[in-house]
This record gives sequence, C-alpha cells and structure tokens, in this order.
Amino acid sequence: MRIALLSYRSKPHCGGQGIYVRHLSRELVKLGHSVEVFSGQPYPELDEGVSLTKVPSLDLYREPDPFRIPKPSEFRDLTDVREFLTMCTAGFPEPRTFSTRVAKLLAKRAGDFDIAHDNQVLGYGMLDIKRSGIPLITSIHHPITFDKRIDLEAAPNLRKRLSLRRWYGFLKMQGRVARACGRILTVSTSSEKDIVNDFGVDPEMIQVIPLGVDEVFRPPTKPRVSGRIVATASADMPIKGVSVLLEAFAKLRTERDIHLVLVTKPMKGGRTEKLIDQLGIAEHVSFVNGVSDSELVEVMGSAELACVPSLYEGFSLPTAELMACATPLVASRAGAIPEVVGPDGECADLVPPGDPEILGATIAALLDDPERRERMGKAARARAEERFSWQAVAEKTAAAYARVIAETNEEKSRTI
Repeated sequence: MRIALLSYRSKPHCGGQGIYVRHLSRELVKLGHSVEVFSGQPYPELDEGVSLTKVPSLDLYREPDPFRIPKPSEFRDLTDVREFLTMCTAGFPEPRTFSTRVAKLLAKRAGDFDIAHDNQVLGYGMLDIKRSGIPLITSIHHPITFDKRIDLEAAPNLRKRLSLRRWYGFLKMQGRVARACGRILTVSTSSEKDIVNDFGVDPEMIQVIPLGVDEVFRPPTKPRVSGRIVATASADMPIKGVSVLLEAFAKLRTERDIHLVLVTKPMKGGRTEKLIDQLGIAEHVSFVNGVSDSELVEVMGSAELACVPSLYEGFSLPTAELMACATPLVASRAGAIPEVVGPDGECADLVPPGDPEILGATIAALLDDPERRERMGKAARARAEERFSWQAVAEKTAAAYARVIAETNEEKSRTI
C-alpha cells in the first residue's frame, strides 16, 4: 500500500505524536508498504525508507520564542494569516491550518496514495481529503477534552479560565471531524470509551490497537542508583500530575536520602519550577530532556523505581517503556494506565490520582522492599514483551487500512 501519514506536529523525543509516527512508519515499511509522512514543525525523526514531506506552518510556538510575531515576509497566503490571527486571539490554530495545507497538497497528488492516515489532526481539511476520494483513517490517542477539564480545574482565576477556553476552541472542530471522518484507531479501551462519550463517535467505527515499545528499551546492565526515582512528563501541564509527585517527594526527602529525575522540559518560570522552589527541593530534583532513545533507556533503567502520577492518560507510552526496562512502578489509577500495567501490584502499585499523601506512602513502602521491586520489574518486563510490539501495531494498522480501502471502493462502486 502507498500510505500518506499526516501529523500536524511530530516532536521527536517527547509526546506521543512524533514517537507514533516514527515507529509506525518504520514498521509499515518493513512490511513492504510505502510511507510518506506529511508533518508540520517540529518535524519528526524518521528511519531509512520513510520519506518526509514538510508542511511548514509559521511555527508560532517554537523554542526559544513561543508566541512569536512573524515578519511580514513570512506570510505566504490566507492560511498563514488565519494561523497568526488565531494565535493573537489566544486560540490554537495548528490542527485546522495544517489540515488546510495538507488537503491542498494531497488534492494535487490523489493518485499517489492508497490511503491517508490522520494522526489526530482532526481539522476540517481531513474531510476535504475524504471527499476527494482518498480513503481516510484517523488515529485519536485520546480526546483532548480531558486536558481541557483538568487545565480549567487548575486555573487560578477567571481570566485564566477564559483564556483556556479560547485556547481549546479547536475541540469543537475536532469533535465534528471525528464524527464524520469514518474509521478511527485508538490505543486503549479507556480512550475508546472517552472518544464515544466526549466526541459522540459511533463505537462501531472505533478499533483499539495498543501502542508498541521499541526494542531499545531493555533492563539495565548496570546497578540501579540507590534512592533514585524517575518520572516522565511530555509537557509541563497539570494533567501529568507532576505537582502531586513533587509534593509527595518533598515530604519523603525529610525522611530519606532520595533524588528525583524528571524526564521533561519545564516551562521557564512555569508551575513546576515555581513549586520546586516553594518546596525547597531544587538541589534534589534534576531534569533530562532532548535525549536519544539509548540515553533515555539509561535514565529509565538507572532508577530504583519510577512514578507515573498522571491525572489522565490515553495510553502512557512512557509507562510501557519503563516496564520494558524492568523498572518497578508506582502509577495513578487513571485513564488507560491500569490497562497498560495490568493487575494492581503485579507490575505496578496503583494509587488514586491527585493524592500526594497516598503516593508518598506507596513510594516509601516500595523503596523499603527490594525483593518486591525485583519481582515487580521482572513481571513488568514480561508483560511489555508479550503485549507491546510495534511490529504488531503495524500489522494490525495495515489490516485496518485494507478494510477502509475496501469499504471506500465499495462505496464508490455503489455511486457509479
């Protein structure tokens, strides 16, 4: 099959979109398919055999100058103008403007592809692609409605809440597109339920295909560092529960010699940095970001235990990666996390999300039980090997493609 894989941003080292694009495309090529990735900035890292077509935006949120003001010479068309004006009014334009740009590109190349795979863009342009006759399938990792609710609950004042409502304005569009785009892939039964409830999608249109773990994620060959706890967060946002972990960690620090490694890039002057200063734990917390997979594996495998304190996850790929590294876990009983780790206590101790007291006590108990950590790590590794394979993801996804292509061809034949 000739596949167009569409992703409005594909950050290589954190967040699910870029990781999903890279590993899925690689495994599809191994199966003999042709894959061309269409992406806006930040562009993905891709493996040999996968081609990239850049679909540049104005890149308004790039580091180190997010919410930048473009030069007049950077504006190419009305889509660029829409993107800039939406940002200026506190909205998030990228899903809509990327979908417009990529729909125009594919309109000129409709004969080049057997199917287009929308990686959670859910912009109106995706419906233009479908109307053009190219079979379309969509991945929704989880509906961003959860991020919106948690952000609004954490907002300190009315002004911030109003700003957040404007930022999440794209969700109305995503709901409409989700209901009209056809077949949908998602990564967990938890996400499937949430897509049905929040976007109003027919459950018969959804197929669950869990994510995979790259083979580079393996148990460590070096001794784990005594007292080291690791946690990952793809973004400095309330939904990741980092503040809950920091509060629990600060109390534990008064009782024992421990160090926290956060795999994330904190927002300059953001909530995480401020809370670390308020709790007086800056010298006991370090950050890791922008590292290669091999470096990430080393970090994950160096800890005595890992914590996933998220308030919600549609899948939690870092959880599966930590399991593959045989790192014992304390994780929130939230979203799809219980689905990923399996029965409570076997590969992870599950705790109520948002409760630093219970989180801290559970971490302390596991730190004090090295034999249980060893058993838990071995069980986690076995579960990851058994359940989370990118090859299996690609095989199931290719079968879903074939189904959509057949359905589209059948629909075309009925209208002739």
